[in-house]
Amino acid sequence: MAAPRYRRVLLKLSGEAFAGPQGYGIDPGVLSDLAREVKEMHDLGVEVAVVVGGGNIFRARTQGAAGIERTTADYMGMLASALNALALQDALEKSGVPTRIQSAIEMKEIAEPYIRRRAMRHLEKGRVVIFAAGTGNPFFTTDTAAALRANEIGAEVIIKATNVDAIYEQDPKLHPDARKLPRLTHREAIRLGVGIIDTTAIALAEENGTPIVVYGRSQRDGLRRIVFGEQLGSVITSDGGEPKGTR
Repeated sequence: MAAPRYRRVLLKLSGEAFAGPQGYGIDPGVLSDLAREVKEMHDLGVEVAVVVGGGNIFRARTQGAAGIERTTADYMGMLASALNALALQDALEKSGVPTRIQSAIEMKEIAEPYIRRRAMRHLEKGRVVIFAAGTGNPFFTTDTAAALRANEIGAEVIIKATNVDAIYEQDPKLHPDARKLPRLTHREAIRLGVGIIDTTAIALAEENGTPIVVYGRSQRDGLRRIVFGEQLGSVITSDGGEPKGTR
């Protein structure tokens, strides 16, 4: 059996990834599938860190538009992400995967504070690390948190699981004939203003040469297939080529 391409990956799970078909809350079946996929990577010796969003529980932008002050709404979204982190930790540990949550906002009863060296040590010891509460700052998305944490811990790739199967030139829900973009550079992604991932996150990834893979959660065993080097969804790299990995 071939070895995984990557030694250490950063998986970005939006809040919507937890919701399932109902579009809100935490779907037990989806949670079980997420835990199964992460466990499979862990059992293969891949070091997995996860950044979770909270949009299935609280959407800061929507609530901000509804009248909640933006900074307050962003902090509420960070707290929502902690709920998803706890749910994922519970599912992983029930399947036998040692897990630690690190939060950018201090919640000492339920999570460690984010400490880069401690996070890296957990990964080296075979623990999955779940990063909650984004960057801990308002006005930054959890996509940006994913790019920041990936750079800090030396992840070789950012893998973002979404409800769309790839990056398109235009929103495929509004433009059914929109062209799929299987490969593009960080610069091209920024220029196109792809809505599926935050521009600040792409710029951070570009600065450190970190590739980004965007794929649809509905694609069976997508995480495993990507980690083993299969072209799935869309790939963003410095030169528009194939991510290298280290194995």
